[in-house]
Amino acid sequence: MKTIKNMTLIDDDDIFVFLTKKAIENTSLVELIRVFGNGLDAINFLIEHCKDLEALPEIILLDLSMPIMDGWQFLDQFTKLAPKIDKKITIYICSSSISPSDVELAKKNDLVSDYIIKPITKDKLIDLLKNIIEEI
Repeated sequence: MKTIKNMTLIDDDDIFVFLTKKAIENTSLVELIRVFGNGLDAINFLIEHCKDLEALPEIILLDLSMPIMDGWQFLDQFTKLAPKIDKKITIYICSSSISPSDVELAKKNDLVSDYIIKPITKDKLIDLLKNIIEEI
């Protein structure tokens, strides 16, 4: 069975991260899950590893509201970095924000595949992972 080799969660909510990691681990669809509590740590990791395709994730679940660097700031930096990365990275925003302006901004960003409102159900998470696996 095909799997996702590398996935990244960028979220400062420890409960969401714990539950999401457990749900993903129980599917056996993802080999490695990296977690960053803010966008700055995540973007720094991507910059450092932009030529190391094995270290780069296939999928990123990105929260919007975080300290140090929020999700929007991360997307701004990632937009500049993306041309230097020779790997398709699928980004899903996972946010508790139901603000129509946040949803609209996300839909306008070509790097964002979807906007998922928390809490994310296990079924939705499994569907999302299976769709990514089909694209790989």
